[in-house]
Amino acid sequence: MPPVSHLLIVSDDLSRRDQIVVALNAAARPDDPVQLSAFASDPGEPALDAVRRDGDLHIVLIDQHDAADRRAVHLAQSISRLRPELSLYLMLEDDDTKLLVEELAGDAVDGYFFRSETDHAGWLRILAAEVMQTAATPFYDQLRHYVAQAKDSWHTPGHAGGDAYKASPWVSDFHAFVGEQMLRADLSVSVPMLDSLLHPTGVIAQAQRLAAQAFGARKTYFSTNGTSTSNKVIVQTLLTPGDKLLLDRNCHKSVHHGVILSGARPVYLDSSVNERHGLFGPVPRVRVLQAIADHPDAKVLILTSCTYDGLRYELAPIIAAAHAAGIKVLVDEAWYGHARFHPALRPTALEAGADYVTQSTHKVLSAFSQASMVHVNDPDFDEHLFRESFNMHASTSPQYGLIASLDVARKQAVMEGYKLLDRSLKFAAELREKINTTGAFRVLDLDDLLSDEVRGDGIRLDPTKLTIDISASGWGADELRGELIERFNIQIEKHTHSTLTLLLTIGTTRSKVSRLFDAMLRLARQAQQERRMPRPTARLPKIPHFTRLACLPRDAFYEEGERLPLLDDAGQPNAALADRICCDQIVPYPPGIPVLVPGQVVDAAILGYLARLLQTQKSIELHGLAMHDGELHLRVLTAVEMGALRALDGAATASVSLGGSAPDAHRPLPGGPAQNRSA
Repeated sequence: MPPVSHLLIVSDDLSRRDQIVVALNAAARPDDPVQLSAFASDPGEPALDAVRRDGDLHIVLIDQHDAADRRAVHLAQSISRLRPELSLYLMLEDDDTKLLVEELAGDAVDGYFFRSETDHAGWLRILAAEVMQTAATPFYDQLRHYVAQAKDSWHTPGHAGGDAYKASPWVSDFHAFVGEQMLRADLSVSVPMLDSLLHPTGVIAQAQRLAAQAFGARKTYFSTNGTSTSNKVIVQTLLTPGDKLLLDRNCHKSVHHGVILSGARPVYLDSSVNERHGLFGPVPRVRVLQAIADHPDAKVLILTSCTYDGLRYELAPIIAAAHAAGIKVLVDEAWYGHARFHPALRPTALEAGADYVTQSTHKVLSAFSQASMVHVNDPDFDEHLFRESFNMHASTSPQYGLIASLDVARKQAVMEGYKLLDRSLKFAAELREKINTTGAFRVLDLDDLLSDEVRGDGIRLDPTKLTIDISASGWGADELRGELIERFNIQIEKHTHSTLTLLLTIGTTRSKVSRLFDAMLRLARQAQQERRMPRPTARLPKIPHFTRLACLPRDAFYEEGERLPLLDDAGQPNAALADRICCDQIVPYPPGIPVLVPGQVVDAAILGYLARLLQTQKSIELHGLAMHDGELHLRVLTAVEMGALRALDGAATASVSLGGSAPDAHRPLPGGPAQNRSA
């Protein structure tokens, strides 16, 4: 199916604009790959309405025939704010008008034509070239070109373009499953025409420049190791050992890993919690602003927007406060990379002023898994340091299919992202309404998801993430998820004890929407027929507040430590762990919020929380605990290590109590005394 491209001519000179539309459409050639067709609109609201309605619109030509009339300039600015991916051209009377436009709206306008020049075929050629440039995929095109040359492979990877699989009686089915072209495109850095991700100067550099333009960044970098690695790269670029940073305790574990690797000193900010549904939201604004005031020596503030459940900050005032204090801002937008391409989802973190943004292009746009982007708007950006950190983490053998998918995903977002997201938003509204009619299930709205402490913070909800309250249905979350998978072939994003989360993307179709609602309706009817009773509110144990750091996370993590049982012989929290210093990051999943980080002091509330999770929440995994002889152990600093380390306040950590308990409950793992492995 060939693509469709529309050109909007905006003018209040009816006869002239009709002449231009006729002339441009007459000049179109059947072999034009863009297939650009023109239509007209009055200025002002009619033009903006056309921009909102037409998902195939790619370019707008506005008539600015009077140097004193600023309406065309204001319209160009409004269109740019509404759909920044569109190309904007102005039709001018003379050079004086051009000077005015450049002064008022230079950044919003891509080019100009003069009314006195009537080479409409030439105009069409230029405008079609503009669309083609926006739709270019330099890396993907070069990859296809190289594969089509059918070069013999005498280099890595060892499957040699899939030839290792083809004739094998054991694994030829893998060749058939993956596909010829995918295997031929699995190449290596031995192919110079495909550029180098670690030092791009060719087609990868071109693709990254187009991505920066599309997402509104000064610089954009492709990552084939996911946003997890991207976060660690930024943290390592901006922070040195001992530097202070402010971070959302709710942030992804990769940020916590970056803190360990960088040797930075974190100040953790407790997030808001919806205790009824076990959902973690943004950090209250007052808490963020207070942390900025209390820690003027902080170098970086890290926030997650939107959250896994679609809650996003009103970022602009927070970022302004951070910048006023000289603090750089990194926003993890892993779940919000699509926002640039629909006005209902904006502003993005970059538009709100963030210095660095990481996005999982694979999560909500169409790139392959692990394909992510790093966007930079920091005026003080040190590209050399970033490149050194990036190369330290990135593979020297990146998967070229991932890079190509980033190139293609950017093209799709620019050329049809608005149309596809508009469809997804309509599907989301439809599903919300229909699911709510089942009587058993209800899609939570923003007010349901927010805790009281953030209700005045201007938080908004990404409508493409639906959180369904199942508590009235009588179904258990694990049971319901199993029914959806086994009976209806529907895989959801995640669940808590009382909710299911659905993710709508540009790949959501009408058929999928229909099948999902049919499944939910059948399950609701089954619950009624079986007379299932609403389940009592079973709240997760309340996550304890952060205690304190006794030392830098890096220092605790790189000690050998000793491993003590989490529970004593009676199945109760092991009292020997109280007041000890944790060496690892302990994360109940879901929701994935660290309860303990390296260097944090363990207290009775934390031990009780972990014990209750083990006893009452069988579907929750506890990441970071060590298993030995069928028992879960927590790695903590030994007395010797605690005495040797320096605390954050300069005193030795030996002043922290080791606690006390029966010898049996305080037993380290067998194998002799722990050995310090610090450098």
